[in-house]
Amino acid sequence: MSFSSKVKNEIAKLQDEKSCCQIAELSALIKMNGTIQILGRNRIGIKLTTENAAIARNIFSLIKNNFDFNTKVSMTKNKQLKKNYSYTLLVDSDAASENILKKLYIVNETSKGHRINNRIPNSIIKKDCCKRAYLRGVFLGGGSISDPEKTYHLEIVTSNETYANDIKNLINSFGLNAKIVLRKDNFVVYLKEGENIVDFLNIIGAHSALLDLENVRIYKEMRNNVNRLVNCETANLSKTVNAAMRQINNIEYIKEHMGLNKLPKNLRDIAEARLLHQDASLKELGEMLNPAVGKSGVNHRLRKLDELAEELKKRNQ
Repeated sequence: MSFSSKVKNEIAKLQDEKSCCQIAELSALIKMNGTIQILGRNRIGIKLTTENAAIARNIFSLIKNNFDFNTKVSMTKNKQLKKNYSYTLLVDSDAASENILKKLYIVNETSKGHRINNRIPNSIIKKDCCKRAYLRGVFLGGGSISDPEKTYHLEIVTSNETYANDIKNLINSFGLNAKIVLRKDNFVVYLKEGENIVDFLNIIGAHSALLDLENVRIYKEMRNNVNRLVNCETANLSKTVNAAMRQINNIEYIKEHMGLNKLPKNLRDIAEARLLHQDASLKELGEMLNPAVGKSGVNHRLRKLDELAEELKKRNQ
């Protein structure tokens, strides 16, 4: 099961006790996932289709709890995906459909007949709890979220630009940073940052999925920190090895072209120590000397040897 399906299964089982929140969620679900059927003579019907049984049960319960109408439910096997079933909920009563669509502010009655309302009705998202319920319905109807192990990406797809902007603004009213991109003929409202997606899951009540995502984020952050430390240690080790090889080569050059016995005692001691202990750190080399010398002192003497070797190379060119 995909992470997106886990989120939907979790929030589809939630149902607010408040009627206002149920109305908000159902309005979003029908707007995102429903089809309004024109039956002739200005008659209308409502059809909703989903492959998620939990969402189908949720829609059925929401309609049953708020409207005194029967909803027909049918289940058919998906021919393309043999193991999947498609659930269809149908309200074919003209009076029932009209009542539902008007109460949910999806359809407006005009002098020219029924007209689709492409906005999120302010009247059903006045309360914070209703805003959360509406976004839950929006995600159930047209949302998806990628596997957090791979990337952080949540999106909600709609074919209407006005409605997409309303969804974006509603999400951002909670302090998030949703944006819109045009993909073919659809408008995609999306969130990219992991922290924003966690906050969105909290808003719609997907607390179990939220904890799963947070665990993944913590693991990935720890893994990235370890990789950074390893890379840093590797880079430092590489620098140390390269510096040691340069020092040894320069000391060998001095030994061959001038002789270490002609060096001042402090430089001769460190040169001999470096040749004898090629893998030793600067600190370890300093502790081998008598008297002992600190790390900065060792580094200073080795730098002097490097400079002397460069001078000899210039003379011998």
